Amino acid sequence: MKSIKELFTQSVVHDTKHKIGLCLSGGGALGFAHIGVIQALEDHQIFPDVISGSSMGSIVGSIYAAGYTPAQMLQFIKDGKLYKITNIMNFQPAFWKIGLSDHAPIVTLMNEFIPNNSFDKLEKKLYVCVSNLTSASWEIISKSEKLDMWVAASCCIPGIFNAMKINNMMYVDGGLLNNLPSQPLRDRCEFVIGSDVIPHLESKKVLKSRDTLVESLRVALHQNSLAGRTKCDYLIESEAIEKHHEFNYDAYQSIYQSGYRAASQFISNNPEILKLQSPVKS
Repeated sequence: MKSIKELFTQSVVHDTKHKIGLCLSGGGALGFAHIGVIQALEDHQIFPDVISGSSMGSIVGSIYAAGYTPAQMLQFIKDGKLYKITNIMNFQPAFWKIGLSDHAPIVTLMNEFIPNNSFDKLEKKLYVCVSNLTSASWEIISKSEKLDMWVAASCCIPGIFNAMKINNMMYVDGGLLNNLPSQPLRDRCEFVIGSDVIPHLESKKVLKSRDTLVESLRVALHQNSLAGRTKCDYLIESEAIEKHHEFNYDAYQSIYQSGYRAASQFISNNPEILKLQSPVKS
């Protein structure tokens, strides 16, 4: 069984050095903030050329890597083409096997947006993080003709989705073990920008049982993001988590705006990031 380091070493040898890497965290509906972050970056002439992501970050990242603009992605949400929790929570007999719902909606979504279904045919280099239950480790996938399957695996929330079986291995949500997978970008990019929609917020009130569960899961996700956070040159944190939760898909517009504001404010407070700007075309 190859270690994570060996998996990285094996694939990095043939990769071209990129200038700007963008890492997108998992976070369910909060991941819509990534679209706002990307829009703000592009409005400041900052165009990432390689993407990594876990869970919802892998969906947004793969669609962006395929060449769609943030405006197009936002329109897809308005048109109901990007999945909502009402589509995911499809209770069926599969519940008695492994999970509450299967991953067909995500596979269908990916095939609609990226019909060639190949990592190598994307406009931007893409790295998708998945959690391997068989080996108890997280993995980075960057080469396959089954892009839809790997993105679906990265979004298999334990207890909601069935685990995804690929090559006799069982895979679930990448965020389970690495919610901010910037590691594959660090040695491949000159600069790494992270967009983390699950930053840690100090809880100062007594929580009810359900809130305690949610807060505990957020702390776990934040904890497994620490290594990835340290590898980012610039880290943008959306404040959407203060008002919305991970399944609040109907609040996509507000969540998108929170991402845009967070990135715009970050750029204003850290003007050195503007050295990443691409020349304005005349």
